[in-house]
Amino acid sequence: MHFDHAGVATDDAEALADLYADILGCSVAHQETFDGMWVVFLDLGNGYIELLEPRDGGPIASYLDDNGPGIHHLAFATADIEEALARTQEAGVALVDEEPRPGAWGHDVAFLHPGSTGGLLVEFVEH
Repeated sequence: MHFDHAGVATDDAEALADLYADILGCSVAHQETFDGMWVVFLDLGNGYIELLEPRDGGPIASYLDDNGPGIHHLAFATADIEEALARTQEAGVALVDEEPRPGAWGHDVAFLHPGSTGGLLVEFVEH
């Protein structure tokens, strides 16, 4: 398993993408409307920043209302998401997703409950 991306909740993905392009020298690798969000992936060369801008309410809008903009989750790539979930569950970690589900960019994803991971929302991603 390795680091894949940091998900950042924002009210303005385009402006934040422009800022990060200027200060980090990164570029847009992928963008799409997905699950009520505008999602922009910025390529850092060794991982991504995923910008999450709500379009139709939903969990990112609620997150922004409660917490303001900032890091929403960290994602780790795995070659076998079902095995990673089984290992995690055996370790006593509560899961948000007991089964993988479709995620942005066509990847399978599953989230771990932040109450079991030190307050951090963790995502597993299978490319």
